[in-house]
Amino acid sequence: MNAPFIPESAPFSPDQRAWLNGFFAGVFSRAPAGTQPASLPSAPELKPLTILFGSQTGTAESLAKQMAKEASKRGFVPTVIDLAQFSLAKLASEKNVLIITSTYGEGEPPDNARAFHAALGAAAAPSLNGLRFSVCSLGDTNYTLFCQAGKDFDTRLEKLGATRVHARADCDLDYEAPFRAWLDASLSALGHNSSNAPQLSASPQIKNQESEIKNEGGFSRTNPFSAKVLGVHLLNGTGSAKEVNHVEFSLEGSGLSYEAGDALGVYPRNCPQLVSEILAALNCDGEEAVSTPAGELPIRTALTQNFDLGKPTPDLLEALGLSASPTILDVLDALRAASPASLTSLRSEMSNAAKVSSLLKKLQPRLYSISSSPKAHPGQVHLTVGAVRYEVGGRARKGVCSTFLAEQAVALGTTGVFVHSNKAFRPPASSDIPMIMVGPGTGIAPFRAFLEERIATAAKGKNWLFFGDQKSSADFLYRDELLGWKESGLLARLDLAFSRDQAEKIYVQQRMRENAAELFAWLEQGAHFYVCGDASRMAKDVDAALHDVIVQAGGKTADEAAAYVQNLRAAKRYQRDVY
Repeated sequence: MNAPFIPESAPFSPDQRAWLNGFFAGVFSRAPAGTQPASLPSAPELKPLTILFGSQTGTAESLAKQMAKEASKRGFVPTVIDLAQFSLAKLASEKNVLIITSTYGEGEPPDNARAFHAALGAAAAPSLNGLRFSVCSLGDTNYTLFCQAGKDFDTRLEKLGATRVHARADCDLDYEAPFRAWLDASLSALGHNSSNAPQLSASPQIKNQESEIKNEGGFSRTNPFSAKVLGVHLLNGTGSAKEVNHVEFSLEGSGLSYEAGDALGVYPRNCPQLVSEILAALNCDGEEAVSTPAGELPIRTALTQNFDLGKPTPDLLEALGLSASPTILDVLDALRAASPASLTSLRSEMSNAAKVSSLLKKLQPRLYSISSSPKAHPGQVHLTVGAVRYEVGGRARKGVCSTFLAEQAVALGTTGVFVHSNKAFRPPASSDIPMIMVGPGTGIAPFRAFLEERIATAAKGKNWLFFGDQKSSADFLYRDELLGWKESGLLARLDLAFSRDQAEKIYVQQRMRENAAELFAWLEQGAHFYVCGDASRMAKDVDAALHDVIVQAGGKTADEAAAYVQNLRAAKRYQRDVY
């Protein structure tokens, strides 16, 4: 018997080897003269699959790539496409589509999906009969319009005649398990056939996207690196109403790398005082065992490190007989008023692994824009974090991670971190391209990194920064650095807006309008426009000001200005890191 063309040691599956051996046997027939070669085995059909993503900070983009890898194993030819680069006309010609999108702000689609979202909702949207689809939506249940962008896509696609092959998945911050379940069911519904599908041409195609961050140490969101806290120092001066801290971590020995524009995920711990109050209300000494995803732990440790003590879950409210949507303070009051028998029952439920996961959500990491360039600070990563403190019902409340960094991180010594890639927020690829950056308050963070990057790479492009806060005497974050960069020429322009330094409040968007002619000239020269900060007010006001600048200085109508801005977005010249 003749040896096969493709030996078993070759890096192919049995099905791939069989198909290849049959192919080569036909091409180089070994049959005796006058005989017919055996018929070739038919190659299994591979199904095309389009994976679309709407991503503000990179999570949906990363998951889209994971979807493509899994789909390629199941007999699909997947193509991953940024929604900013996909038209509704193209969608009408597709057969199999999976969409994954985040939601940000007040139920809005991410920036790269805004134009597609608007087109899909328009009265002139085409019929999508023949399209099979499913949607995965990423969100945060702490927001009222949870996963709204994904809900909008899902509803509208069905109204236009598309067939939903699997129910939409609405994923909270702990998205890994529901995402995996949705992906498996959706691929199954689209008709995968993993038993005989060769992978020869089914590798995922990633259009205009870079590869994911390489992590030598294997550290990630699910396996954070225990980073040494190098220091935390206050950036505000005397008389400030704010508390913004500069936080530095060491990444030595982690294998983690990052780029300017990325974010750092930080795993916090809950406030010890709040934990003690809950334990007192439960009449616990803190040593009682409870079940957690990390195994059985003393209840004090679990409440400190593992469980979210913010918005109560529906199951916890039901267990306490609360029908409204109270704060954790209301829950504490309910616990204090509960009978001893009720408290005993609740503690018993918390020793049950299945029940405790519904009573208390898992404590999630927080993402912060990185405020350092790795080229300027090798082996380190810096953050600029505003500590959140406020009152509810006369009781002091704290932002979980921001006050953890301010109060506990240095004493603790280390905390879990990971790098979150955000390829949608990067300095220009060419160092000659001008940058316009709008970053009031802690929105300055990524632009400190951008400017450090410009120094380290000897970039020639002009840089213009709009910065603002409340008082110049107390809230001029990184004052010495910014003024030094202005003096050196790194910053061609530094426009400041301190709202409380005069009777009439002044904000960065007003400075933009005051300099409309020059700002538009920079845009016409190819400048990239960046915004970082609050999504609900500042970012919307800056966007409105940008439209006004284009109308005023560019001599365009409102519709022409909107098209101009959309072209900036499509060309990735208008990028936002908003929250």
